Amino acid sequence: MGIDVKPYKDQESSRKEQVTRMFDNISGNYDFMNRLMTFGIDVKWRKKVVKMVAETKPRKILDIATGTGDFAIMLAEIKPDKIVGLDISQGMLEVGKKKVAEKDLDHLIEMVLGDSENLPFEDDSFDAVTVGFGVRNFENLDKGLQEINRVLRPGGIFVVLETSQPEKFPFKQGYKFYSKYIIPFLGRLFSKDKNAYEYLPESAESFPYGQAFNNILKKNQFKSVQNYPLMFGAASIYKAFK
Repeated sequence: MGIDVKPYKDQESSRKEQVTRMFDNISGNYDFMNRLMTFGIDVKWRKKVVKMVAETKPRKILDIATGTGDFAIMLAEIKPDKIVGLDISQGMLEVGKKKVAEKDLDHLIEMVLGDSENLPFEDDSFDAVTVGFGVRNFENLDKGLQEINRVLRPGGIFVVLETSQPEKFPFKQGYKFYSKYIIPFLGRLFSKDKNAYEYLPESAESFPYGQAFNNILKKNQFKSVQNYPLMFGAASIYKAFK
């Protein structure tokens, strides 16, 4: 299964290649735009994920689509033995490496260039896997989830934080207006890649959420799947186990 939306619709390159280039382009002010677009609420959402992961007392954690390392750095609070942050964008990783170094976490966090659909790790390598606002960028969703299941040890926890779609009035209408008009406007105003902030809302709108994503997780061999809507359904946390 894949999501067909691409950042640069006038180009013939693959979705994966375009997403990589897009994140390289916006890496410099990605953190600023994230805080701006979510009014900083995404930090609270990430803390909820960290709490869920902490309850399982993992020793080795993989953060996929780590970007600039926000999740990886927050997961350090759990005090595991090792955190690996993996991303397909070298530009995002370079920003993340600087943040990790500034917080003196080089001994704990390793930032790795890699593809979520072809993870460079052995089977059953991690006690926990997280993805923050990244699964909707997988070119092949099923393949990415199968790879995550492969590297997660039996009984390990998998937690996803992802955008979703409010379903009740007036939040549904307000969210659609914000996504269609405000986010692209902010992208044109503050980012050098306006396509990125048109693509991000489009990819969120086309992504299966709620029970639909629960079913996809179950189809890919995850167990005890639960989802937790956030801010009237604007985002969701999905928790599952291998």
